[in-house]
Amino acid sequence: MLVAANDMLTKARAGQYAVGQFNINNLEWTKAILLTAQENNSPVILGVSEGAGKYMGGYHAVVGMVNGLLQDLNITVPVALHLDHGSFEGAEKCIEAGFSSIMFDGSHYPIEENIAKTTELVKICNEKGLSLEAEVGSIGGEEDGVVGAGECADPNECKQIADLGVTMLAAGIGNIHGKYPENWAGLSFETLSAVKDQVGDMPLVLHGGTGIPEDMIKKAISLGVAKINVNTECQLAFAEATRKYIEAGKDLEGKGFDPRKLLGPGFEAIKATVKEKMELFGSVNKA
Repeated sequence: MLVAANDMLTKARAGQYAVGQFNINNLEWTKAILLTAQENNSPVILGVSEGAGKYMGGYHAVVGMVNGLLQDLNITVPVALHLDHGSFEGAEKCIEAGFSSIMFDGSHYPIEENIAKTTELVKICNEKGLSLEAEVGSIGGEEDGVVGAGECADPNECKQIADLGVTMLAAGIGNIHGKYPENWAGLSFETLSAVKDQVGDMPLVLHGGTGIPEDMIKKAISLGVAKINVNTECQLAFAEATRKYIEAGKDLEGKGFDPRKLLGPGFEAIKATVKEKMELFGSVNKA
């Protein structure tokens, strides 16, 4: 059964570890992440961007697939199904479809509008027992057409949003979606510290977890980050493993073209990547 992310993030914040949000793109992705979470006794958050939701056939299809896998694979660790970088309209649709956690990304609006829309969603999510993530200061790079320059959030604005009663807060600290450029300046721990001072014990979220050095990840967790998002790294691992399989001509041997065989190496690559991240984030055996 899907759960809201509140409990798992409160525990992570108190225990100085982070729960991974791993974005899903299809059945292979979802099954690989859920099995890895179960094998490592780790709580997990499945992230779904609006584009990925559309690709998979719609939000009801995603909820049906995830709930079916939880039941048929006997998944007993806590699992949240989370809308990633959602619009206000997308958030409403995911709530209706049965998601257990929502992210409303109002970071591109003036702060007053971000506050107004977030306030409305806090009320709805509280009534339905869902967790809610808000964002201040856009995250760099591109995710489903939303482009951000990698700003650092204003700690005072973070406090304004946190005070509305959201579950968790994503604050821009120079992090970027996708691959990090060679001239990337690194995370702004000064900003993160200032945000933490303003929002207290609220779990903080680090987007763009792919490619951030391990020491920075660990420092971010020590400063209140309790949720870290990973997407690109799983995509790269899946693509590399699939390419190797085809370049080795395995798809031409026997029934190697069968998607169950063709997608197998990519599936295992996702599992290995997720396990590595869970170990780094410290969530193994924390279910």
